[in-house]
Amino acid sequence: MSASVLSLYRRITRWPAGHWIFSRLVCFRAPYFATIAPRFVALAPGRCEVRIRDRRRVHNHIGTVHAIALCNLAELSAGVMTDATIPADMRWIPKGMSVEYLKKAVGTMHGIATPELATPVPDGGHEWPVRVEVVDSADETVFRARVLMWVSPRKRD
Repeated sequence: MSASVLSLYRRITRWPAGHWIFSRLVCFRAPYFATIAPRFVALAPGRCEVRIRDRRRVHNHIGTVHAIALCNLAELSAGVMTDATIPADMRWIPKGMSVEYLKKAVGTMHGIATPELATPVPDGGHEWPVRVEVVDSADETVFRARVLMWVSPRKRD
């Protein structure tokens, strides 16, 4: 997205259907995430919440939410949270992700991304871990991810 993702979220979500519009804009910028039809629920520095509905297109062969759909939810929420949290003169890219599948993922999934460390400062590139917890409609954790972001100063032209 951009350094202004948080201000865009705050502005658009005041409108009727604003969360839906913001979610579509994110998917327009990063089209692959449209495969899970995400809905942003909350965004603030240090926190991003995204839901995906239980639909056939995110199911696996046993009728539960597919592992990769959960990974997409984790990467999306971690990335947008990072974008909304780091200073505007920094950039980020996912460097790696470790995941835990804790139970069958059935129903609507709610991903919550939070940083494990304080907000990075633009002092050179370094790793910044983000924790993502995905809960089902009963508020039981079904999946956990640790997304390792590489954050670094933006290159000046």
